[in-house]
Amino acid sequence: MWVETGGLYRLKYNCGCGEIGRHARLRIWFREVCGFESLHPHFKWSCLYKTIFCLIQFKNSLKMNVVRQDVDTLNAVLKVQISPADYQNKVKATLEKYRKTAKTPGFRPGHVPMGLVQKQYGKSVLAEELNKLVNDALYQYISENKLNILGNPIPKMDAEVKGDFEKPVDFVFEYEIGFSPVFTLPLSDKSKYDYIKVKVDAKLLDKQVDDLRRRYGKLVSTDAIGSRDLVLAQFVELNEDDSIKTSGIMHSSTISMEFIEDPKVKIELEGKIKGDKVIVSPHKVSRGASDTAAMLGIKEEELVGVSDKFQLTINEIKHMELAELNQDLFDRLFGEGAVTSEADLRKRVAVDLEGMFSNDSDRLLTKSIYEDLLENTKIDLPTSFLKRWIKASNQKEITEDQIEKEFDGYAKGLKWQLIQGNIFKTNEIKLDNNEVIEFTKGLLVNNYAQYGIPAPDDKELTASALQVLQNKEEATRVYDMLAEQKLTQFFKSTVKLKDREVSYDEFVEMASK
Repeated sequence: MWVETGGLYRLKYNCGCGEIGRHARLRIWFREVCGFESLHPHFKWSCLYKTIFCLIQFKNSLKMNVVRQDVDTLNAVLKVQISPADYQNKVKATLEKYRKTAKTPGFRPGHVPMGLVQKQYGKSVLAEELNKLVNDALYQYISENKLNILGNPIPKMDAEVKGDFEKPVDFVFEYEIGFSPVFTLPLSDKSKYDYIKVKVDAKLLDKQVDDLRRRYGKLVSTDAIGSRDLVLAQFVELNEDDSIKTSGIMHSSTISMEFIEDPKVKIELEGKIKGDKVIVSPHKVSRGASDTAAMLGIKEEELVGVSDKFQLTINEIKHMELAELNQDLFDRLFGEGAVTSEADLRKRVAVDLEGMFSNDSDRLLTKSIYEDLLENTKIDLPTSFLKRWIKASNQKEITEDQIEKEFDGYAKGLKWQLIQGNIFKTNEIKLDNNEVIEFTKGLLVNNYAQYGIPAPDDKELTASALQVLQNKEEATRVYDMLAEQKLTQFFKSTVKLKDREVSYDEFVEMASK
């Protein structure tokens, strides 16, 4: 019979030895289908949202008989037929080794009668050898016949092993497989898509220039609160009747008028001066639970039960004085002499904005094509097989209801993997090791730059990149980013693009969907 252990199947024979045998079911490793060899292959077992398929190249001198019976275009059964000639010599050799080391009362080591050894260990050794033979036969058959399968073979539902362990002669093992579907992508040089770009107009330029001036400006004290000022205040927790709560929260912190979204609260605070007191809800002068907790000097989980009324006493008001538009600012921004006037500054900012938004435009294009291909590419999946495979190979216990509930999302992810794999294979798009390392180094350099830290020399940078790729999750993220970049490059060079300019606000809305 077959028993599941840790998501894997083992052949079990009740011979007083407990569970015996190695994994009788294929252990096919999964790798991203992007046409590359990984430096440190990040293997994945039965992920519900990202199933990957591949063929394992396996060579074996054994030539056991494997018979394929097609159920339909997406499903088949592989019958592995094993004869005594396939296992007898190996079983005998293994039992001979057992005989030399077996410790049996009444016999010296090496002198235990073979019949006794056979009786004690024969069935477990046979099961172990059959498991190895089945694995080898399936690997070899899949490889030699270049079967493009999804997931990996699983024991056929409701099928028992055919053979007699008491009087072993011939054995037959049956496995189900699901084929990767053949499909046609509705994508060519005649396909048309909009390439969304941000319209860099005067309004956007004004905002960006103000942001630059603010970044290099300085905080100065002011008398009354303005719409973008920083307020230093004391928060005191109140009761429902506005009295101060005994043993309540009392904490000094800051709020930024710029980030207050409630218009009523903003109007109430604007114009207030040092020493004024206002009753506010802490949630309306902060951004999210973690920010509220930090503002009140408590942990986020302690927010439960905290009053929604606080007395805010204004202690100090800080106003950001924008940096002057002069040569000193130009040099600090772009280097000495690179920009010499406000007009030059605005031109340079416009170019930088276009470059900054180009990556987002690429992502919007890829997203648009992704959604279009998923909707319009007809891909049939061996659904029943996949559901059984998910249940059989998942390392954690999973119910039929869970599979049904999450299968649509799983199938969508699998379809995109198939589409992406098709594009990479058909167009010979590959990611080689050196390219992955260089890409990772570029990511590290960008990270250093964000913190104003100079990048280390190339030798140290390469070592850091290799260390990043040792981490399975980080390696997956890097490969996904590089694969997406190559996919976007392919889309841009293949389809017909029509530039469409939208406002900054429209662009942000589209990108956030």
